[in-house]
Amino acid sequence: MSYLLRVLLPDRPGSLGSLAVALGSAGADIVSLDVVDRFDGVAVDDIVVHVPNGTFPDTLITAAEQLDGVLVDSLRPFGGILDAHRELELVDSVATAGERAAQLLADELPAVLRVGWALVVDVSTESCRLVARGESAPMWQGGRVEALCGLERAIALDEDDDVPAGWVAMDTALAAAPLPSQHVLVVGRPGGPSFRPSEIARLEYLTGILRTLLAG
Repeated sequence: MSYLLRVLLPDRPGSLGSLAVALGSAGADIVSLDVVDRFDGVAVDDIVVHVPNGTFPDTLITAAEQLDGVLVDSLRPFGGILDAHRELELVDSVATAGERAAQLLADELPAVLRVGWALVVDVSTESCRLVARGESAPMWQGGRVEALCGLERAIALDEDDDVPAGWVAMDTALAAAPLPSQHVLVVGRPGGPSFRPSEIARLEYLTGILRTLLAG
């Protein structure tokens, strides 16, 4: 069984090694690691670990948080892989997919950004229209979503933005970014964690490339 931990730990030499030892003591094998953010002496890391079947995930939290200054922000099952090349492969595939581009993006982007689901929405009219829906995305047929109208850059969304209730069910963290043809990409991460500024910047960078390629 594999899990994705988002961990906050002191950004100093030895911290990650100590964490690896602690997780290893709980039977976890670190598969891969990605540095998500750094701020005020703290590093935010996404760590994929594999544990034997029957291992309680809470033991991973206990093992990590026994270390001074370490906090597990989230822990969830993980079925994908961490591979930077997938981001470039997705851009290439979407740019040449023609009419299938929106559906391909909705299907494949969650694995690249480590989110739960993705939607593509047309905001060119008063009532927003669903263009493409990934397999795990909530059922939604359309309706006005004011926060998506006139969107010029990638942003994080929340309940205060008056988004559809189904989008924020299960404490889902949301982000959105504009695409060509007055389409907007919406991504959701059920159960969190919230999107960090570095993740929003990554989403903006990725969709910015797609806007350039698809607008040509």
